[in-house]
Amino acid sequence: MEQQYIIDFARLEDLPAIVAIYNSTIPGRMVTADLEPVTVESRKPWFEEHNPERRPLWVMRSGEDIAGWASLQSFYGRPAYNGTVEISIYVNETFRGAGVGSRLVQHALQECPRLGVQTVLGFVFGHNEPSLGLLRKFGFEQWGLYPRIAVLDGIERDLVIVGKRVED
Repeated sequence: MEQQYIIDFARLEDLPAIVAIYNSTIPGRMVTADLEPVTVESRKPWFEEHNPERRPLWVMRSGEDIAGWASLQSFYGRPAYNGTVEISIYVNETFRGAGVGSRLVQHALQECPRLGVQTVLGFVFGHNEPSLGLLRKFGFEQWGLYPRIAVLDGIERDLVIVGKRVED
């Protein structure tokens, strides 16, 4: 039987699972610049910055499990950038390779016109080819590069900025 997935807006009671998924990516040193796990309490202000009408945080549910999550965050915090967002996608280890990331990106892009978003940016480490490949699959292109600006376990890493214009 095919896995059933439902994407809906995150609720506060989802935050522990969202944080657990995020923290699971830290040891791999490919996805986030955090070097130590974050706490649920520390992520509450971030959670509260999201809302369904402007800057959503979605979860993809598979039964009782959260298979992954995606968020759109404001870019640079100035009014002239209101039509631009940064996308983040994180997938539960158990569900990686099952198309969860693709479904979340597709959903976020489909929602952009409703949200008044014209431009979506992704900030991805240069050595994170799986994430870069995922975004390229949806038409994101490299718009910028910050060479060697992050240090992960003594290794300098590039930050790639990818972008996509969303048609209204």
